[in-house]
Amino acid sequence: MAHIIILGAGIGGLNAAYDMKEQAGAGHKVTVINENPYFQFTPSNPWVAVNWRKREDITFDIAPYLEKKGIGFIAQAAKRVHPQENRVELADGSSVAYDYLIVATGPKLAFEEVEGAGPEHHTQSICTVNHAEKAAKAWDKFVADPGPIVVGALQGASCYGPAYEFAMIMDTDLRRRKIRSKVPMTFVTAEPYIGHLGLGGVGDSKGMIESIMRDRHIKWICNAKVTKVEAGKMFVAEHNDDGSVKKEHELPFKYSMMLPAFKGVDAVFGIEGLANPRGFTIIDQFQRNPKYQNIYSVGVCVAIPPVEATPIPVGTPKTGYMIESMVTATVHNIRLAMDGKEPDQNATWNAVCLADFGDNGAAFVAIPQIPPRNVSWFSKGKWVHLAKIGFEKYFIRKMKKGNTEPVYEKYVLKLMGVTRLHK
Repeated sequence: MAHIIILGAGIGGLNAAYDMKEQAGAGHKVTVINENPYFQFTPSNPWVAVNWRKREDITFDIAPYLEKKGIGFIAQAAKRVHPQENRVELADGSSVAYDYLIVATGPKLAFEEVEGAGPEHHTQSICTVNHAEKAAKAWDKFVADPGPIVVGALQGASCYGPAYEFAMIMDTDLRRRKIRSKVPMTFVTAEPYIGHLGLGGVGDSKGMIESIMRDRHIKWICNAKVTKVEAGKMFVAEHNDDGSVKKEHELPFKYSMMLPAFKGVDAVFGIEGLANPRGFTIIDQFQRNPKYQNIYSVGVCVAIPPVEATPIPVGTPKTGYMIESMVTATVHNIRLAMDGKEPDQNATWNAVCLADFGDNGAAFVAIPQIPPRNVSWFSKGKWVHLAKIGFEKYFIRKMKKGNTEPVYEKYVLKLMGVTRLHK
């Protein structure tokens, strides 16, 4: 009997658990290890941060749903992976042995790389539901006494969509409160231009998002490196395309949300051959680690190089569609390995995104995610806002049911009306 352990129970980890159990069958054991006892639908965190959603709307306890599928669950942090011993050491000092391991932890949030950044200091975050709840409390205080906002993503970040979403959602909320005129807003990003998204742009993302931000009176600073943050003030160095400093900014704020750079989690950080210098899991074309070939990885914790050189470091995002494809390839390759066969399944690594802008939104498809592309499609409209609301409900329902159907294929591409492009 093989034992497959999955580290993490986010969008990648929970999908991997259900798919792996289905592929493995009753004769094999699947166990999920996750620091928190609950699943959180991370894409809804921007709504939580302005009190459009509550924790109970986007989270649920994991154990009962995994139990229904015959999947084990350990609600505890993984302290360290010991790949040479095929075991995971847990926070309480105990260990769990595995035959195959899927690393789906998501990232470690590297706020410490910028002095004064992060929820424990001077900027808010929407990376976790706990952070979003804290941001919502700060938002309540802010709207009672509004002032300047600075929002965006720190250097090295690899997930830009939520920063754009939150800027637009704050704008929408402020307009509904009829206090938008009291709030100057500046978007600060390491991207070389608005709409780069860590992808080198998609279609006319630059022109479209710039137009939206002008319409909403949101100023921006690109090629930006945040040097430090103090209470009510952010220090930003704006760079030229050759990397030289163009201008130094001191931006006052009463409210700020800045997405951080990501790193790999402590459980794998520094393990030679398993993790790169940033701690991301090294994989081959089969999602398998080249050195420890019974270890696979999916999601944000996977090592992927930037799509291009930029004056300020910009990471490559791992979108939901891409993660779903990684999961499918991983579980099929593990099943092949269990049968004594070589892996042959590759993830497609395409990007599909629904970005909510509060009362409308933007959507894009990049096939493949890293250019040059066969498809580069970008659109905007109120339909995106409505589609993301529907997708939230659909996805949470799917996770509770343990449905293994490809949600992005079935729901998102169909909603966009671009299924034919994928074909």
